[in-house]
Amino acid sequence: MAKKFTFRGKTIEEISTMKPIEFANLLKSRPRRALKRGFTEQQKKLLKNIRSKKGKDVLIRTHVRDMIILPEMIGTKIGIYNGREYVTVTIDESKLGHRLGEFAQTRQRVKHSAPGLGATRSSKFVPLK
Repeated sequence: MAKKFTFRGKTIEEISTMKPIEFANLLKSRPRRALKRGFTEQQKKLLKNIRSKKGKDVLIRTHVRDMIILPEMIGTKIGIYNGREYVTVTIDESKLGHRLGEFAQTRQRVKHSAPGLGATRSSKFVPLK
């Protein structure tokens, strides 16, 4: 038997019936404070877009990386802009309370290899030791 997912002792069914302010009381202090201060215009627009396309299998593209993931977003596919491209993220229960930007990294890992194009002769030398 699979274990049921709970968030701070509440099941998904209980959480999905809550208002955003009631859900905020289950979060840690920083996201709770952000939700209690209210949504920005871009966040309101994103929520309206998500609500209108609920149940449809469409990708919702957004630049709003600071939006906190709410229970009504579960099951949606969101394209989060990372500065270069839209990273497709499917929202599930484990992402509740996090921000969208946490799932679309803006920086890549630095990979050092051979010297670059404008390198001089002396900097191209790589010792064998």
